[in-house]
Amino acid sequence: MKILLVVYDDDTYMHIFPIGLGYIASVLRDNGIEVKIWNQDLHHYPDECLTEYLDKEKFDFIGIGVVAGYYQYKKVLALSKAINHSKNRPVYILGGHGPSPDPEYFLKKTMADVIVMGEGEETVVELVKAIAEKRDLRGIKGIAYRSSQDTVIINERRELIKEIDNIPLPAYDLFPIHYYRLFRTPDCTNRDFTLPILSGRGCVYKCNFCYRMDKGYRPRDPQAIIREINYLVKKYRITRISFMDELLMISVSRIEEMCKAFIKAKLKVRWGCNGRLNFARPDLLRLMKQAGCVLINYGIESIDDQALKNMNKSLTVEQIIRGIEATNAEGIIPGYNIIFGNIGENYQILQKDVEFLLKYDKAAEMRTIRPVTPYPGCDLFYYAIKKGLLKDTADFYENKHLNSDLLTVNFTDMTDDEFHQALCEANKTLIQNFYKKRCNSSFKQTEDLYLNKNINFRGYRQT
Repeated sequence: MKILLVVYDDDTYMHIFPIGLGYIASVLRDNGIEVKIWNQDLHHYPDECLTEYLDKEKFDFIGIGVVAGYYQYKKVLALSKAINHSKNRPVYILGGHGPSPDPEYFLKKTMADVIVMGEGEETVVELVKAIAEKRDLRGIKGIAYRSSQDTVIINERRELIKEIDNIPLPAYDLFPIHYYRLFRTPDCTNRDFTLPILSGRGCVYKCNFCYRMDKGYRPRDPQAIIREINYLVKKYRITRISFMDELLMISVSRIEEMCKAFIKAKLKVRWGCNGRLNFARPDLLRLMKQAGCVLINYGIESIDDQALKNMNKSLTVEQIIRGIEATNAEGIIPGYNIIFGNIGENYQILQKDVEFLLKYDKAAEMRTIRPVTPYPGCDLFYYAIKKGLLKDTADFYENKHLNSDLLTVNFTDMTDDEFHQALCEANKTLIQNFYKKRCNSSFKQTEDLYLNKNINFRGYRQT
């Protein structure tokens, strides 16, 4: 059996390693299935090139995984068209966060044969074997499928994999790692090589805008993480790790366990992660810094206590400010993520957000404020339907969610035009502040060059 896994092009210059597809490739190969990767991202192939490739090569299956988003939705429709036009069309399997909440809609829009709902490693192996052996699919948990042109069957959801350390490492060797390791983050030097890995799966928090459907948190053994990092260092000369799981800073005990293990192992890599500001206290941050942490990406969302409460963020403004100040004090770069337009937010709250960023953002990377999006599967999506602001998944993708920087659903008392005007002015202010700080940095560099005769200067380079 042969399967082609498609890494779609997200229209950026550099792409991050598709770690989810890497895990899927690994479990398939371990079960005797030949896996090939079609890297649209690396080569920027036009979508129709997939049709040509399928016409030349014979595959039993083809798989694509997508998250929710307007661009990803358009991309999966275009790639589906390319697959469906192939003379040698394989069995088409679609997965990921995007189609999982409403598989029936995606089956009908893409004409895929099967959708894998949620975590896919166990499901996809059982599915591929069942199809190859011409067995009934009704007993396979975690899938939805078309039994005929117009009939969709949605099976029971599959239980989560309890022992995630039993999942084999991503099939790094099947992917162009020498390309993916060039991915840049704000703390990178020109000599760094970066790859993402997971320290665990899931999250214990329940923000109303999060479309993650998996319940609870499952950590990896720190020793397994260390073995993977050491492998990547030896095999690909990786110097920088980006932990891509929803939340590495899940608890004090977990942070301490991982950091102490990293320090004991004398890991020679720097790393960044997603964090929670309620855990960003000086002693823990100092330990993280000692263990190699250089960047923490924080989900701040709003600088207003009532707005944070409405979105079920389990965070306060006091915790946010204290945590950001502590992070800066320890010399760790904080990532600032703020969204606007959740239930009960208004123009005054947006101004608080802007003032916060103007005060604390050091311009390590450009940060703007985006409108909140009620993706299918999240609580905010169902709230919007209940309030008559949204009809269903079709309304979301086909009529409302046309760009991530524009309103999908307006939960405020502002008109749509007032909302966009306010966000326009807010982001103009933030962009101006970013370039002012970057300009000042370049001025200092120039003065150091000419006034101090800095012989290490190597030209004005874009960062």
